[in-house]
Amino acid sequence: QPTNNQPPTNNQQPTTNQQPTTEAEPRVLVSEVVIRTETGQPLPAEQENQVYGVIRTQPGRTTTRSQLQEDINSVFATGFFSNVQAVPEDTPLGVRVTFLVQLNPTLSQVRIDANPGTNVPSVLPPNTVNQIFSNQYGRILNLRELQEGIKQLLKVYQDQGYVLAQVVGSPQVSPDGVVTLTVAEGVVEDISVQYRNKEGQETDKDGKPIRGRTQPYIVTREIQLKPGQVFNRNIIQRDLQRVYGLGLFEDVNVSLNPGTNPSQVDVQVNVVERNSGSIAAGAGISSASGLFGTISYQEQNLNGRNQKLGAELEVGQRELLFDVRFTDPWIAGDPYRTSYTANLFRSRSISLIFEGEDDNIETFEPGEDDGDTPRILRLGGGINFSRPLSKNPYERAEWTASAGIRYQRVSTRDSDGDIREEGTIYENDQPTEIIELTESGTGQDDLLTLQLAAVRDKRDNALQPTRGSFFRLGLEQSVPVGLGNIFMSKVRGSYSYYLPVRFTNFTKGPQTIAFNVQGGTILGDVPPYEAFTLGGSNSVRGYEEGALASSSSFLQATVEYRFPVFSVVSGALFFDAATDLGTETEAGDLLDKSGSGYGYGLGVRVQSPLGPIRIDYGFNDQGDSRINFGIGERF
Repeated sequence: QPTNNQPPTNNQQPTTNQQPTTEAEPRVLVSEVVIRTETGQPLPAEQENQVYGVIRTQPGRTTTRSQLQEDINSVFATGFFSNVQAVPEDTPLGVRVTFLVQLNPTLSQVRIDANPGTNVPSVLPPNTVNQIFSNQYGRILNLRELQEGIKQLLKVYQDQGYVLAQVVGSPQVSPDGVVTLTVAEGVVEDISVQYRNKEGQETDKDGKPIRGRTQPYIVTREIQLKPGQVFNRNIIQRDLQRVYGLGLFEDVNVSLNPGTNPSQVDVQVNVVERNSGSIAAGAGISSASGLFGTISYQEQNLNGRNQKLGAELEVGQRELLFDVRFTDPWIAGDPYRTSYTANLFRSRSISLIFEGEDDNIETFEPGEDDGDTPRILRLGGGINFSRPLSKNPYERAEWTASAGIRYQRVSTRDSDGDIREEGTIYENDQPTEIIELTESGTGQDDLLTLQLAAVRDKRDNALQPTRGSFFRLGLEQSVPVGLGNIFMSKVRGSYSYYLPVRFTNFTKGPQTIAFNVQGGTILGDVPPYEAFTLGGSNSVRGYEEGALASSSSFLQATVEYRFPVFSVVSGALFFDAATDLGTETEAGDLLDKSGSGYGYGLGVRVQSPLGPIRIDYGFNDQGDSRINFGIGERF
């Protein structure tokens, strides 16, 4: 009887199902070995030689049925044949063994049948398959070479992040040499959110599912991968980073479950929520406020919608201050990640505009021989909208634009909270030149401003950039209303550039030359409290805060060499220069601020959870020196 076998699935070696016996198989003498095709056509010399080279059955030797089966397996293993039979025939000289083979067709094309049952086309470019298999076209199909090509094809999927792609079933070979590969690429059928507790369990002690506070759409809208798309590891990793970056979760990971179709997969995003609210209270006493108490409340996930609500209240013997702020970082339903912030505030500050290096401007009241430091009290509110200028909300936008409106009732007061209209410098208990502290001259102004801003960020790292650039331009346009009838156009711009260098090799870490140029001007009315101030940790180091200038225009430039020292400590050499361009305000003139100057020195940066703690020791052009402190890099 002829021994016959069909090619194994996925080109694996066929196996026999013979039962082991203790009796030796009968052996027969082989008189002749013949190889021919089933149709009787001659076999190409290359394939004929390969067959003779792999079979052990030889004329003049004995053989067994098991050896013939092994020879059939060896012929199949060459990859050129779709069917092989061994037919023994008795002859006077022994047994003639004829190997009947069916040669594979000449390979003309390889096609992909992607994602059957889903109507989702393949994610690979059309020419990818041809690039992989083109060197096999025009040759007799070799299943071993075909498998090597399939491995290359799957590697292309893997390299591009399509890690679920696999060839299902056996390659389908048509008589005209067209091979069809059925590929399940891993089409996402559904994306769901699973809430877990801190132990990673999906149910509580009573067996009930863990319920999360966060709305599921807050998670799914951060995921670029959508149902109907092919699963991609690179995309889902960036998606999980965005979800984790919301600050709402302690842990974020993904699970994959089978879909209803073998070509599909269900993506399950597992999240462990963290506490999102906090409340704090305190009390103290100061010369400015007397006895006071504070309370603050922060909620980072209001109503489970990732909305932020913050409120701070300070109640003192002399003042009531508050700041209430609400932020929606992505307005629901907006496709472009538009956000907005609304706030109400009543704040008080001591303005650097009225402080000089040797003297300070104090409040003036006729008949008094001493004054008080002016306090700027602002009561108002506003709303600001911002959005990245990118059509794809999942990509880092180079440009961001914002627009808003804000109203303030600005008043100048003394430490008791009484409104003061004028200020002066006292010398020997006598006032010198008297200036108005507000635009209206009444101690109170109404300031309604429209705000526009644009930012272009090309830095490699927002906290510690080493290359790239950062540009910001802002405009505040006031509308003349109420007290003061202020008409003001305030423009301010800043440009930074970061250049990686390698001047020393003492320690590992990035070294950078950082440049910054800033400028601004106020056109129209210039309320004293809105003037620009120069000098200090964010301007010209080596000067006291605001001691260099108070002006309606300015220009300043900085160059820094930033270098690592060890571990969490880095250093900086800096040079700052600034000028008020001859636009000194009345306050700056009264305080005799120089208006222009420069500073240079050495700084240390210590990394902390709040960002780099900046300590700079600077010298100014007047021969003075000063230590300046700050949080974060200057720019």
